[in-house]
Amino acid sequence: MSEQWLERRALKVLQNDTVPLYLFALAAEEVDLIADVARVSRDEAGRLIGYQRPEKRKHVKQIQDYLDSDEVVFPNGLILALPPEVRFKSSRGPNSSDGLSVSGTLEIPLNSVSGTFRPAWIVDGQQRSLALSRTRHTRLPVPIAGFVTENLELQREQFLRINTVQPLPAGLVTELLPEIARVPSPRMATRQLPSALVDMLNQDPGSPFYGLIRRASSTGEERKTTVVTDTSLVEALRESIESPSGALFPYRNIATGMTDTAGIRSALFAYWGAVRETFPEAWGLPPTKSRLMGGVGIRSMGRLMDRVLAHVDPLGNDAGAEIQQELARVSECCRWTDGVWEDLGLGWNDLQNTPRHISALSNALIRSYLAARAGHR
Repeated sequence: MSEQWLERRALKVLQNDTVPLYLFALAAEEVDLIADVARVSRDEAGRLIGYQRPEKRKHVKQIQDYLDSDEVVFPNGLILALPPEVRFKSSRGPNSSDGLSVSGTLEIPLNSVSGTFRPAWIVDGQQRSLALSRTRHTRLPVPIAGFVTENLELQREQFLRINTVQPLPAGLVTELLPEIARVPSPRMATRQLPSALVDMLNQDPGSPFYGLIRRASSTGEERKTTVVTDTSLVEALRESIESPSGALFPYRNIATGMTDTAGIRSALFAYWGAVRETFPEAWGLPPTKSRLMGGVGIRSMGRLMDRVLAHVDPLGNDAGAEIQQELARVSECCRWTDGVWEDLGLGWNDLQNTPRHISALSNALIRSYLAARAGHR
């Protein structure tokens, strides 16, 4: 197949010499011709691919209804990641540049030798792009900002930066963070390491959480068996890593920025493996049947971890058995699947994943543990 190109008048914006940026217009029908959506998912090896959330059909339908109406004004442009193969030819003459941009012609490849690819990726505006592909106004001009890169990390970084005003689903953000070198905000940066650890816990066959964690990339079939939300586990790990009293805090060297991830892995496997062995009847069930696997249980047991691992070396040869002995101090008072939490006056299924209930249950578990260790119970 001969190579084909789409030509459009464009402005090359002079921001930096590394990533070319172009402003131009496409007809509505041409967006679907050259640009694709990188859906967030996992490949067979478990590596994260893509970054876009699923289609919101109601939202797309609302946009399409407007686009199909008369007198359409649609200034909401799309942001595309363009391939390095694009060509830009500057206009001739002294007035082609004003020091901020250069006018010219942008050429975008439409096919490869096999003719099976769309060259650009949609970084922002996927719901709009879907509506544009379905509108009856196929020649509606659509403003486009395109930056040239094949770097998936840069695409993900820009995707997160663009969507910080209208927040993305928390699960999608946390899953993308380990793949980004320059995190858009300090708040997001605190979740980067915990999210990478959650990836490890979900994908390592030796992990007590193996295959149990629901992420934004989880398929429909996987969602039938995943019972732990990644956001709750990420937050539990973040607290332990960031707090000076946390069990995972010593594994970070603040001065050098280095982290002993192998040590953290061993500590998490030992502690949560002991939790699984201590409460086998509650492990692996959906939160509707076991509050241990819900956010309130994960967060509370995460806080108890900080107390337990203060008395056990999680890297020791008998760490699992020693942690089980410590957890036995609170096991009798736990009501994960039935009964009433006596210290709280709440039925097992009355506990909700709210800050108030997380604090109440955490405090109750820690009080019971400290009292048992002091010999009062």
